[in-house]
Amino acid sequence: MRVFVTGASGWIGSASVEQLLAAGHQVEGLARSGASAERLVTAGASVRRGDLDDLDGLRAGAAAADAVLHLANKHDFTDPVGTNRAERQAVETLLDELEGSDRPLLLASGAAGLASGRLATEDDRSPFDGPTAMRGGTENLTLSYADRGVRSIALRFAPTVHGTGDHGFVSVLVDVARRQGVSAYVGDGANRWAAVHRSDAARLVALALDVAPAGSRLHVVAEEGIPTREVAEAIGAGLGLPVRSVAPDAAGEHFGWIGGFFGMDLGASSEHTRKLLGWTPTGPTLVEDLRGGAYFPV
Repeated sequence: MRVFVTGASGWIGSASVEQLLAAGHQVEGLARSGASAERLVTAGASVRRGDLDDLDGLRAGAAAADAVLHLANKHDFTDPVGTNRAERQAVETLLDELEGSDRPLLLASGAAGLASGRLATEDDRSPFDGPTAMRGGTENLTLSYADRGVRSIALRFAPTVHGTGDHGFVSVLVDVARRQGVSAYVGDGANRWAAVHRSDAARLVALALDVAPAGSRLHVVAEEGIPTREVAEAIGAGLGLPVRSVAPDAAGEHFGWIGGFFGMDLGASSEHTRKLLGWTPTGPTLVEDLRGGAYFPV
């Protein structure tokens, strides 16, 4: 298939592009910069220059493709409303082009915030609806097109997709620990974070393109829930720093913007996804990555 990929040069996107090319697909990646375009060409993909605000370019990319993998997001934490609206408009444009064609749209979503006090499952409907909701409410919007001639698939990524070179949540926690001189967790640290290694996430993306039916909610989750205290302990061991608890009402002051996330219980099951796709994670665990020097020199 010819696959149009947004976010193709990003953390998850670049690994997914490699997997898709290895599986024999042709890939056209959306690139905002010359450096991103060069990386895609080096990997063996073709390039469409543009970004999420270029709706005509998104439409043209989808029109020329047999499938679309949408991974891009502005991630502008200073303007969440604008970010969510831009995401909504981009996905609406892709869906409008694909409607009635039975072509796949694989959409990046998240496994966080789906359930409280238990592991989230693939049966949980996303609570985020509307243009100003998280990611513009695009998961529910996309899945609603399963009856409108789009093989729509929601890829619910774990809160952390880890590995060497990651600049996401775990990297931020490491930076906070360095700055504060202590590796902390919130409360008793029993709240859980789901996780997946980048290589396993990319393999799941390629499998989903091949076999997932329309309307699928897939959990890109290898570890259902790692207690955040264990994450803090592994960071402390790697940096040679003490480990301690921070009270929930002080998490914002200690951690900054990520404090609210680190204090949440974000566990998720992937049992149904594994059975549906025949997917078995093989990459390192999050703690193994931390202990092995993926986030700091050993």
